[in-house]
Amino acid sequence: MDLSLLSNLTSVSVLAFVLGGIGFALRADLRIPEQAYQVISMTLLFGIGLKGGLALHKSNPADLIAPGLMTLGLGCLIPMLAFAALRLIKRLNNVDRGAIAAHYGSTSLVTFTSALVFLDASNISYESYVNALLVIMEIPGILIGILLASGIRNALGNRELLREVLLGKTVLLMLGGLIIGLVSGTLGVEKVAPLFVDLQPGILTLFLLNLGYLAMSRIGDLRTVGAGVAIFAVTFPLVAGFIGALAGTAFGMSVGGSAALAVLCASASYIAAPAAVGLALPQASTSLSLVSSLGITFPLNLTLGIPIYIAMSEALVGLV
Repeated sequence: MDLSLLSNLTSVSVLAFVLGGIGFALRADLRIPEQAYQVISMTLLFGIGLKGGLALHKSNPADLIAPGLMTLGLGCLIPMLAFAALRLIKRLNNVDRGAIAAHYGSTSLVTFTSALVFLDASNISYESYVNALLVIMEIPGILIGILLASGIRNALGNRELLREVLLGKTVLLMLGGLIIGLVSGTLGVEKVAPLFVDLQPGILTLFLLNLGYLAMSRIGDLRTVGAGVAIFAVTFPLVAGFIGALAGTAFGMSVGGSAALAVLCASASYIAAPAAVGLALPQASTSLSLVSSLGITFPLNLTLGIPIYIAMSEALVGLV
């Protein structure tokens, strides 16, 4: 077995995810209380924005322009590709296709953070602005999926939806943290770094313990999504991840940066997207989107996907 794959499978975060699943199987409630879960998720969201802002403070903001525009394009492309691929599944209607596409166009903060922790542990460097790319991809990914399902006029005319997508907790915390880190710089951020930076791996582990329990609780719903959606949930992230790795390499990003971008393209949202989709597409099947994103794609990316996307990025060096 490849050493990077073995290292990822035996990491504390992945094993905590497995422990959460075992807890569900043994009927031991390892879920984090809802209020604590909200605190943990807010800490992760703000912390990754803060780290991105500090990194931008230390670098030339102009370095973000080209990769930022590229990421914006990928944020539009990925949900359109997902929607097109889902058209092969005849039992799905356009509303459900758009809902699933919005989940896969959006990003998974936990998968991305896990990837950065793994890159750091493996001494693989990446560009300082990669945290900012998460914020850039989040909005178009959700919005495009909803537009494909409900039409441009209906989606853009829904003020409550636009508020949730553009000013929801996920985007506001990450973007706010990004700006605060950029303005405050090293002296400002180092005062709160013990909570938002130093403790991030530990906080992530608790989050994954909870997600392991939730993912296992969705296993029984797999029969409701059908073989077509299950195959999509396994194969599409690998295709999207390769596109991200290819784009990052083509734009001159490092192996670590390209791998981080691949993870963003391959991940599927189960936090931000459900809220927005629920507002815009109340008739969509929530089980289809959540079982595929949380029950299938998330465990795949967490255990096998991250080393695969790094291997893709390494293989593309010198070929592009």
